[in-house]
Amino acid sequence: MKSADILKNIPKEGFLKVHRKPGPPLPAEKKTALIRKGNELFNKGDFEKAKRIFLTTGYTDGITRIGDYYFRKQDVLEAFRMYKMAPAPDKVDNIVEQMAGVVRHWLKDENSDNDQ
Repeated sequence: MKSADILKNIPKEGFLKVHRKPGPPLPAEKKTALIRKGNELFNKGDFEKAKRIFLTTGYTDGITRIGDYYFRKQDVLEAFRMYKMAPAPDKVDNIVEQMAGVVRHWLKDENSDNDQ
């Protein structure tokens, strides 16, 4: 399949849903308690529950650490989504650069095939 064909199949809305609707504001005490609970869950390895808490509270550092967890698991798209929501622009840029390198490699391979 040629790269032009691949590009035609990309959905207009993209591959990832990256949005964060702010919920109702949490009282400071409740937010602090939830973040502590999220950190405790994270440290125990319950990443999904910690993720829900961090996203609910908008805890940037926690969301970034969840992104790091996914990145280590080689779930780059979920890591990218977490980094976008955090926001963690340096980490987003790093993944975008890696993705661009993959596309450059594909295009180079396709051009090499056409030369033969």
